[in-house]
Amino acid sequence: MQRTMRAVVLSGPGPVEHLQVTELPIPEPPPGWVRIRVEAFGLNRSELHTRLGLAEGVTFPRVPGIEASGVVDDPGGTDLERGQQVVTMMGGMGRTFDGGYAQYTVVPRRQVIPFESALPWEVIGAVPETLQTAYGALTVGLDLREGQTLLVRGGTSSVGLAATALARDLGATVLATTRNPGRLATTGADHPIVDDGNVAEQVRRIFPEGVDAALELVGTPTLPDTLNAAKVHGTVCFAGMLSNEWLVRDFYPIGYLPRGVRLSAYGGESDDLPQEVLQRCLDRIASNKMSLGPVHTYPLDDIRRAHTDLEQGTKVGKLVGITR
Repeated sequence: MQRTMRAVVLSGPGPVEHLQVTELPIPEPPPGWVRIRVEAFGLNRSELHTRLGLAEGVTFPRVPGIEASGVVDDPGGTDLERGQQVVTMMGGMGRTFDGGYAQYTVVPRRQVIPFESALPWEVIGAVPETLQTAYGALTVGLDLREGQTLLVRGGTSSVGLAATALARDLGATVLATTRNPGRLATTGADHPIVDDGNVAEQVRRIFPEGVDAALELVGTPTLPDTLNAAKVHGTVCFAGMLSNEWLVRDFYPIGYLPRGVRLSAYGGESDDLPQEVLQRCLDRIASNKMSLGPVHTYPLDDIRRAHTDLEQGTKVGKLVGITR
């Protein structure tokens, strides 16, 4: 039996050179944990923050990766079966225990979601964390309803593209921003907008009263303008930090929040993504009724190039690592 696996190890915060592909023992699952043979893993801003030293509670050396897609290799005495297709995410992956940048990962059963799909693994690998964040932000964070208007600030990010797809599938009208005029057509929105720093003004040219809901994915630098794009009794959900900035200094609510506009936030876990929502999304992707955006794949040995592309924002859509 194979005793070792290939994995990416982050020795500590720093440049991409701190990411090393190496051989590690295949981990054994303790009771209540599951070993997954990883076929694909998504790359996320969370792992970039870990590499840059911006994440809290991380111990090193560490196999990064807050999500993975693959098949059950050892059920660890749980209700799952060997060979079952599963995804996993969050719960300390890649921070307090080794994550998805490896051929095998061991995670608690509670954060494993089974599914069935004939989609290629690189397509499946782009879905879990992106879908969980977008779905949670739209439902828990915004309570978005059919017929409402939604602004997605950071519309060509992987989560932004997913949020736009989910919102339009729900029956909402979507406005989405990009800083690059050449990417307007890639947003998939009803009303793509070039982010020149004054998005609220552009939004109100289309909807004079403002939008019902707004999803903030850029961070605190653009949050005031996003708030000003919402109508009275509209809601803004803060769910991303593409700018790597997430703190509001000297927050004075009466001065900061436009009158009658609500501010919420979303940061979820795997149990916030219902199995039926994951399955429906995969089924709709397979039937060409939905797309969460472009997917860019990288073999394990190209992890440094993948992280460089992630940091520089050179790709539109989701970056996915392939382990085989």
